[in-house]
Amino acid sequence: MSQPQAGTAPRTKLCHYTTQAVYYGDDDLVGDLLGQASFVDVFMKQTFGSAPTAAQRRIVEAVLVTLMEHGMTPSAIATRMIYASSPENLQAGVAAGLLAVASQFIGTMEPAAGLLDQISAAGEAGAAEAQRIARDYRARREAVPGFGHHLHRPDDPRALALLALARELGTHGSRCAALALLAAEVDAAAGRHITINATGAIAAVLGDIGIPARLMRGFAVLSRTAGLIAHIAEEQREPSGRFIWDLVDHAMTPPHPADQPG
Repeated sequence: MSQPQAGTAPRTKLCHYTTQAVYYGDDDLVGDLLGQASFVDVFMKQTFGSAPTAAQRRIVEAVLVTLMEHGMTPSAIATRMIYASSPENLQAGVAAGLLAVASQFIGTMEPAAGLLDQISAAGEAGAAEAQRIARDYRARREAVPGFGHHLHRPDDPRALALLALARELGTHGSRCAALALLAAEVDAAAGRHITINATGAIAAVLGDIGIPARLMRGFAVLSRTAGLIAHIAEEQREPSGRFIWDLVDHAMTPPHPADQPG
């Protein structure tokens, strides 16, 4: 990462403003963007320096829709519980849920993408690199990032749909090919078929449109924010926080000895 020269201050190119206008980069917010550019287009240009192609836009939108919701997962439960405790701060509930976008839930496309990068960079030796990775994880008895799911078996329908979309749009490239190599070796190491989950497919399809691994989790954060707002909206209509609290309390708290029948 480059550092500013001594005596100079770092500068941002993301936004500047005058008394009459606000600019996102070189774009006039009012004159160029409002009512003309989509949220995804502006996000991609602000983050990566250029607006997406039509194919890239469809991939990004598909990824964002895929990651938005997956039921009462830790992020949704955390959001609902914090909102029940702090209903005056919608953002507190959302922030609590977003803390769960990490290495165990939702955010596993980041380490998965790193593995696909390694396999892709190996070129003709990609299959051997995939085999090395799969055997290494197997020896350590660890799940390979992007593989396995407690519910979706033998295949994750979201992963199949995302990879099919990449083929349809012509963005299916070296990372998707690397995922196929890794999947074959993961199955071989396990002696059975292991599901490619949604984040594994997301790592591949985002990688093939040029998204670096270290920014991929940002798509999960962006998408799940919308999903958590939806959970809060439902919580406002039909509160569940007290129910969740009581359910856990009754399941995990043993009766006091004095309350036991003599």
